[in-house]
Amino acid sequence: MSLYEDWKNLLDNQTDDSFKDFWKEYSDGEVAIYTYILAHHRTHLKGKVSELAEKFSCRPVIFEGFLDGITSSLKKDIDVESIDEDSEIDLSVDFEKLYYNMHKADAAHLYELPQWEKVLDEEKRASIVKEYNKSKVYHAPKKPGRNDPCPCGSGKKYKNCCGKNL
Repeated sequence: MSLYEDWKNLLDNQTDDSFKDFWKEYSDGEVAIYTYILAHHRTHLKGKVSELAEKFSCRPVIFEGFLDGITSSLKKDIDVESIDEDSEIDLSVDFEKLYYNMHKADAAHLYELPQWEKVLDEEKRASIVKEYNKSKVYHAPKKPGRNDPCPCGSGKKYKNCCGKNL
């Protein structure tokens, strides 16, 4: 079984009893990795998966979960499904996209890390949050007026067709 399959299996097979411990293990590893990445934002995170997992005191399957989560914030795609413990990785992070995606994932434990202050200035972070908040605004579809053509396609006015009984 691949490391990615192990990750998906671990993620999908949590029970009420194991979920709390799993989540603590994953989030502790994730915070350690992101803290390092942000503190060293001018360099790429690179190395062998097994060595990086050891560096951040997490199991390789947990590191694979981190990789699965960060892929949409990278400048260059990686194939997380083909990665194994001996794979060499070189992550080039798009920090603006990463900050946005952390808000999208509702990961306050990550987007509130103090290391962000040296990566993106306060104005840029506020701009990204504003952009994210705009993306959540719901735009209700326009309702037809009484004298508009009926949306059912009958050719009648709405008031004489589908809106007749309203």
